[in-house]
Amino acid sequence: MVKNPQELGSWLRLVLTPGVGAEIARRLLAAFGQPEAIFAQTESALRQIVSAQQAQALGQTPDGWASLNAETWQWLHTQNTAGITRVVLTLGDADYPAALLDIPDPPLMLYALGQTEILQQLQTEHVLAMVGSRNPTPQGAANARDFARSLAASGLTIVSGLALGVDGAAHEGALLGAAAESLATIAIVGTGLDRVYPRQHRELAHQIALRGLILSEYPLGTPPLAPNFPRRNRLISGLSQATLVVEAALQSGSLITAKQALEQGRDVMAIPGSIHSAQSKGCHLLIKQGAKLVESAQDVLEELRLPDPMAQRSLGLEDAINSEDLVGNDLQEGALLQAMGHDPVSLDALQARCGWSTAQLQAQLLELELMGQVGRLPGGLFQRVGAG
Repeated sequence: MVKNPQELGSWLRLVLTPGVGAEIARRLLAAFGQPEAIFAQTESALRQIVSAQQAQALGQTPDGWASLNAETWQWLHTQNTAGITRVVLTLGDADYPAALLDIPDPPLMLYALGQTEILQQLQTEHVLAMVGSRNPTPQGAANARDFARSLAASGLTIVSGLALGVDGAAHEGALLGAAAESLATIAIVGTGLDRVYPRQHRELAHQIALRGLILSEYPLGTPPLAPNFPRRNRLISGLSQATLVVEAALQSGSLITAKQALEQGRDVMAIPGSIHSAQSKGCHLLIKQGAKLVESAQDVLEELRLPDPMAQRSLGLEDAINSEDLVGNDLQEGALLQAMGHDPVSLDALQARCGWSTAQLQAQLLELELMGQVGRLPGGLFQRVGAG
C-alpha cells in the first residue's frame, strides 16, 4: 500500500497520463520498475517502449494531478468509524489480491474501504460472485438473498457490484448469514470511493464497510459513468472462484460478467426460472451453453468442492407446498399458492384455475402479498416468492 504522498503521486500521475492506458503502463513498469523511475527517464529512453506521443505525454504533469493527489492523501487519513480503514494498493503490493494478478487486465491501483487488513489473506476458493438483474422479479430477489445468506453462513465471501436488484439482495443476504468474525461480502463499484452509487444503498454500503470491503479501481471523484460498470465486472469475476448468475435478461451486464469469468478460467453457475419470464432468459442461455444449473446452495457448494457444514435445504425451486404456506392452517391460501405455481400469472388465469370470485381472489392475493409470499409484477402479473 502507498506509504507517502510522493509514492501516491507518482502512481496517480501514471494512471492519469493521457494516451497511456493500463497495458502501456504495465509495459513501462516491467521495463523501469516503480513509477518514479519511469518519470526519471529521458524522452528517448521512453521511446524505446512507447510511441513518441506517449513519451511526450509522460514528460508533462496531467491536469488536476496535484489536487487529486492531495485529496486522496487526505481521504486515506480521514478518521473513520471504528473498524473501518482505507488503503490504496498498487500493482505489486504484498496486500494486492493475488486472484486479480491472474486476470488479463489487473488494475494499476485499487482503492479499498472497510476491513482492509484481510486483503492479504483473501483466498479465491472461498469467494463467490453473485450477479443478476437490476430489476429482478420478487422470486429473483428472494433467491439472491436466500442463496447469499446460506452460502455466507457456510463460510463463503459473496462478491457483487452494489447495484440495485440482485446485487443489493446478495450483499444483504451475506450480511445476514455470515459469522461475526468472517468477511461477509465485497462490493466492487464503478465510482470513486468518496461517493455511493446508487444513493439508495448508502446505508448498505456502510454495513458492508463494517463487515466486508468496498473496492474500486477508479480515482476519487469518479462519477457513475456508464462504461465503468461493464469494465468493473472483470474484477467481480476475477476475485472469485466462480460466478453465480441469479436472474438476468438476454441483454444484461450479468452475461458480460459470466463471459469474463469463463475467459478468466472461472466456473459459471446459473439459477433457472420461469420460461415465461424475460428475466430468466439470460440464465437459460448460460445453462444451454454449459453453465452449471443450480437449484440450491448445496449445489453451489458441491460444484465448488466445499463442505456443507449446515446441510443446506433447497432454496426457491421446489414444487411441493411446504407447511409455511398453510399459515394458520388457512387452506384457501395454500390452495391459491398451489394454483399459482412458480411462473408469473395473471388475475384472469388464476380466476380460471380457482373458480373464485374476483373480490375473493384479490383479497387472498393481498393477504399473501402482505405476508411476503406473493409478489406483484408489472403488467398485472403475480408470482410466488420464496421456497415452496
